[in-house]
Amino acid sequence: QVQLVESGGGLVQAGDSLTLSCAASGGTFEGYVVGWFRQAPGKQRELVAAITSSGNTNYLDFVKGRFTIFRDNAKITVYLQMNSLKPEDTAVYYCAADAKYSESPYLPAHLYDSWGQGTQVTVST
Repeated sequence: QVQLVESGGGLVQAGDSLTLSCAASGGTFEGYVVGWFRQAPGKQRELVAAITSSGNTNYLDFVKGRFTIFRDNAKITVYLQMNSLKPEDTAVYYCAADAKYSESPYLPAHLYDSWGQGTQVTVST
């Protein structure tokens, strides 16, 4: 079971960009689906983007065209590039990984096996 270490959150203004990183500690993401989720206060956790072991991706409709999920060639880090940020993007962002369903880009949160600690993203007007 891979351990996940997130970084890159912060406070930005609307329209700014931010890149989140999710690093695999003690292994790689080879054979894993990796997803980025977010949870705003009072709301359910939602899938923002996911990348399967073979590289297929899936995005929440609200972020399509603004966010990009990608990984490095060594499959040690998965990134979430966020452009044109909106106040509605404010949330705690979590990365998650799972090996059993490695080719499922729509995998729901409860089926992911490993989770990071979360990183706060705040977008001001």
